[in-house]
Amino acid sequence: MTETGDGDDGASSADADIDGEGGAADPDADTFGVGIHVTETEFQFVVHVPADIDSGWSDPDAFQRLVERTVWERLDREATLRRIAKEAETGETVTLGRVSLRPDGTVTDADFRETAVPA
Repeated sequence: MTETGDGDDGASSADADIDGEGGAADPDADTFGVGIHVTETEFQFVVHVPADIDSGWSDPDAFQRLVERTVWERLDREATLRRIAKEAETGETVTLGRVSLRPDGTVTDADFRETAVPA
């Protein structure tokens, strides 16, 4: 599942950064907000795509897989999902944080909220 930011939703700049709207320190990187959407039957990994995404991302499925892989390399997947299962309601999307990547796959930054359990 992918959500695209629409720009100004009244959120603070810190919230905008977490949601993938903020700029990365590396001008060649794009920042993607990441979260988990809770349904009655499953967890859905959500990638918030910045509106001004670099044209170097030619395959949407490939970069979403790269973002997801990058997140789970840095977080304890099982512990994070267990925590979300305890604390989140059905229908809620829990923001994990953000990752900044260049189109070549280089991770330039990653920042996660307390909900996320480091690996």
